[in-house]
Amino acid sequence: MSTTPSLPPSAARPADPAAVRIGALAPLTRPGWVEAGQHLLAGIELGTREVNAAGGIAGRPLELVVRDTAADPEKAAAAVDELAGQGVAVLVGEYHSVVARAAATRADALGLPYLCSSAVLDALTERPTQWVARLSPPQSRGWWVYADHLLDTGHRRVAVATQPSVYWATGTRVLRDHFAAHGGTVVELDMTGLAPADLCDALLDQRATALLLLVGHPEPAVPIVRAVRRDPRLAGVLLGAPAGQPEFAAWATALGADGSAIPFLRYLPERLTPLGTRVEAGLRARLGGAPSFVAFEGYDTIVAVAAALRAGGPDRSAVAASWPGVAVEGTRGRISFSRAPGIGVRQWTWAPIQVVDRDPAAPDRFRVLRTG
Repeated sequence: MSTTPSLPPSAARPADPAAVRIGALAPLTRPGWVEAGQHLLAGIELGTREVNAAGGIAGRPLELVVRDTAADPEKAAAAVDELAGQGVAVLVGEYHSVVARAAATRADALGLPYLCSSAVLDALTERPTQWVARLSPPQSRGWWVYADHLLDTGHRRVAVATQPSVYWATGTRVLRDHFAAHGGTVVELDMTGLAPADLCDALLDQRATALLLLVGHPEPAVPIVRAVRRDPRLAGVLLGAPAGQPEFAAWATALGADGSAIPFLRYLPERLTPLGTRVEAGLRARLGGAPSFVAFEGYDTIVAVAAALRAGGPDRSAVAASWPGVAVEGTRGRISFSRAPGIGVRQWTWAPIQVVDRDPAAPDRFRVLRTG
C-alpha cells in the first residue's frame, strides 16, 4: 500500500500504474479533531493493506491518496476537485459533518462516488444522489436514541451549551423536537457570549437537570466541564456530550475523573463480529492504544468499497451503481446500503448505536448505558 501525503498534483503520481486509486479525506491538523482523523485514517490504511495482501481488486492493488481537510469545508471541496483530476476511482473518509457535506456536494457534482465514513448530518447532500453512500447513522436516529436515554433517566428540562454550526443547530433541533413530543424542554445557551462561570449561573437560573455539550473540543468543552464539576450549586446536574467527545484518550487525559459519567454516542455493537475482534488487535497496534469507533468506521469503509469495486470494477459509474448491491460483513455487523426516508444518500440503515460513558471508578473503562 502506498499512502500519498498532501502534495502538489504534479508530485502525486501512482506508485503502480495498475493501482486502483482511492482518495481519502481526514482532519489531520487543527482546527480539525486530529485524534479522530488519526483513528479514521488508521482504519482506512489497515483495511487497504489487508485488501492488497489478499490480492487487491482483480489483481490490482489499492493505492490511497490522503488529503488533510483540517475541518475546513472549502479545503475539502478543493481536495475533491484535485483527487477527481488525479483519477481516483472513489472517495472515502471524513469525520466532521459540515466538512463531509461539502465533500459530498462536490463529489455529487463531479460524478465521483463517495463513501462517507463518520459524518452524521441527515442532509449530507442537498438533493438525492446515486453517487454518495454513508456508513455512520444519520444524526436524527442517533440523537433520538440519546434523547430517549435522558428521558428514561428522568431528565425533562435539559440545557444545551452551543456554538454557531449547522451540526450543532441540527442536533439542538432534533433534541428539542423529541423532548417536546414527550413533555420535556430544551433550553439553548449560546456560548458565543458566555464564559464558563457565566454558563454555570445561567444553568442554575434555568433549573435544568442536565447540560449537553454541543461545542468544540478541547475548547470550550474542557473548561465548561471543569467549571460545572467545581460548582457545588450544580452537583446534581448531569453533563452529556452526544457528539462523542469523551470517546477519545485526549478527553481522559485533559479531564481525568472530571471527564467520567458524561454520556455520549458511539457507533459500536454489543459485540464485535469475528472480523472486528481480529481487526481490533491490528488497530490497537497501529494506534498504540484502544481503537475508537471511528477507527472501525475507517476499516469498514474499505470493506464496503472493496465489495463495490469487486462487483463493478473501478469505473466511477459502476462503483456508484454497486452501492445498492453491497452486502458484506464488517467489523460491526453486516453492511448494506438502502434508501432511508428523508436521507438523500445511500445509507447503512442499521449501523449500531450506543449511549456510553466513562466509568467514574475507572475512567479508562466504558459503561454501555443504552443500545439503539
